[in-house]
Amino acid sequence: MLQNALTIADLKEMARRRVPKMFFDYADSGAWTEGTYRSNEADFADILLRQRVLVDMTDRSLASEMVGEPVSMPVALAPTGLTGMQHADGEILAAQAAEAAGVPFTLSTMSICSIEDIAANTTKPFWFQLYVMRDRAFIESLIGRAKTAGCSALVLTLDLQILGQRHKDLRNGLSAPPKFTPKHVWQMATRPFWCLEMLQTKRRTFGNIVGHASNVGDLSSLSSWTAEQFDPRLSWEDVAWIKSLWGGKLILKGILDPEDAKMAIGTGADAIVVSNHGGRQLDGARSSISALPGIVAAVDGQIEVHLDGGIRSGQDVLKAVALGATGTYIGRPFLYGLGAGGREGVARVLEIIRRELDITMALCGRRDIRTIGPDILDRAPRLDELRA
Repeated sequence: MLQNALTIADLKEMARRRVPKMFFDYADSGAWTEGTYRSNEADFADILLRQRVLVDMTDRSLASEMVGEPVSMPVALAPTGLTGMQHADGEILAAQAAEAAGVPFTLSTMSICSIEDIAANTTKPFWFQLYVMRDRAFIESLIGRAKTAGCSALVLTLDLQILGQRHKDLRNGLSAPPKFTPKHVWQMATRPFWCLEMLQTKRRTFGNIVGHASNVGDLSSLSSWTAEQFDPRLSWEDVAWIKSLWGGKLILKGILDPEDAKMAIGTGADAIVVSNHGGRQLDGARSSISALPGIVAAVDGQIEVHLDGGIRSGQDVLKAVALGATGTYIGRPFLYGLGAGGREGVARVLEIIRRELDITMALCGRRDIRTIGPDILDRAPRLDELRA
């Protein structure tokens, strides 16, 4: 069945049929009107590619580096909360698929499987994403646990000091584990394969939080706990504190403005991620891909620039690289694959993106991803605006 999926959209529809609505909607939603969520994806279509012919297309390579780590292609799995609710033990399965594919996996603070779960079920270092909370002793503990687990990079999310309003989550009464209301029971009962898998695991709540944090209040509601614990006072000074605690490679995720990108240079971070949190925070903000060229120009090579948001194909990866990203992240695509078929579904997502990236690069007349630049792009109605 998975081999019949030719696109990320195919896997999305398979996931929709297998995952309870409240969890599928959590992955497939944005804030307020979801305008920014939609533009993240739609704005890639305005960037056109130059087709080249009669060039040697043999011996192609997608291999590159992200923050000094070799990757089989410039793609990482983004940190996503509640991944283990798309499929039982979802973070473990996704990390294993990423390891097999030679790309980084990033574990979210708000994961179902814990840091220790991932370390025990993988053989190579993974990345850990950090949310800063009011309880700074807990943050120090989280960072220490990531170091003990051998994580090779810390991804600090900057754009979730408060939670953007996501109407679908509020209407669905999202929780982990789910509440046994008639509506939720019906959603689960109509997804028997999901239920069977979930019955076979004990990992059904926030593995990095439960049993580790003190005085956290009610964890059954993601939004209420986030409002209680996430720290709205987070500032640039805190980045220096986190850098000193961590001591390793640091990636700052959530940059959308050139001025913030310039501020990030002085923090000692190794990379920034151009991201609007998948359109889940400030609805009405510009898309990640439209913000990318201006940020690349602003930092002028002083810090590595990655892109997160809207990527649904290997062509999108190539366009982001052409506009200056040295790496990209996929969140929803791998969640669709996970919901559709577990580890094999994530592997299928990465296979689809790799094939599309490879073929598109060849048809643009290039053999090595490291040679890709804006010259592979054709004029498009909004390309000048994207470069501004």
